[in-house]
Amino acid sequence: QVRLVESGGGSVQAGGSLKLSCEVSGYMFRSCGMGWYRQVPGKGRELVSSISSDDITYYTRAVQGRFTIARDNIKETISLQMNSLKIEDTAVYYCAAGRPGQDWVGCLSDPGTPYWGQGTQVTVSS
Repeated sequence: QVRLVESGGGSVQAGGSLKLSCEVSGYMFRSCGMGWYRQVPGKGRELVSSISSDDITYYTRAVQGRFTIARDNIKETISLQMNSLKIEDTAVYYCAAGRPGQDWVGCLSDPGTPYWGQGTQVTVSS
């Protein structure tokens, strides 16, 4: 059974930093890409960053230069270092295993759908 457990969320003032972590088990971690999404009330989940099985990274424009994604294939974890946080970064952040449209279908829970963690709240205040 695939399991993703996020940690590291919390509250911080604008300009501060947080680091999210995601521990993965029961998954073909080394063979698949991973990602972080975020969601605010009333909107769909937005891809924030992803990392392929061979460490190719992607960042949405809004976080480029501020966030850094990394993976540890030994510990089977991924992280998201978030610096210079802005109020608009406030959201629930979800760890995702498998990148729809990029990874092979075996990396996904269903076609077009990654495996999801439970989410962790990040709140940035002024």
